Amino acid sequence: QVQLVESGGGLVQPGGSLRLSCTASGSIFSIYSMAWYRQAPGKERELVGRITSGASRNYADSVSGRFTISRDNAKNTMYLQMNSLKPEDTAVYYCHAEVFIGTPLRIPCWGQGTQVTVSS
Repeated sequence: QVQLVESGGGLVQPGGSLRLSCTASGSIFSIYSMAWYRQAPGKERELVGRITSGASRNYADSVSGRFTISRDNAKNTMYLQMNSLKPEDTAVYYCHAEVFIGTPLRIPCWGQGTQVTVSS
């Protein structure tokens, strides 16, 4: 089994910062990529940012310059540093990983989601 556990969500005022984390555990051979998605009520799920095992990164235009994604490969952990938060950043944030559970076998895994609310 593979499990993704997220933490760091909460309530923050506009202009504030939060740091989300996601740790993968279980029958993991290696992790190719990890990503953050978010979904606000009544809206489509959006890719926030993605990082590969080689530390290649990409971001949604809406967060570029404000959010930073990083990995600690030794801990199978991904972080999302969110700065200059705006009310429109309010959403449930989900962790996603492409996990190798065997050399030729890669599966997608999702976390449970963590609520981020930006409000005064």
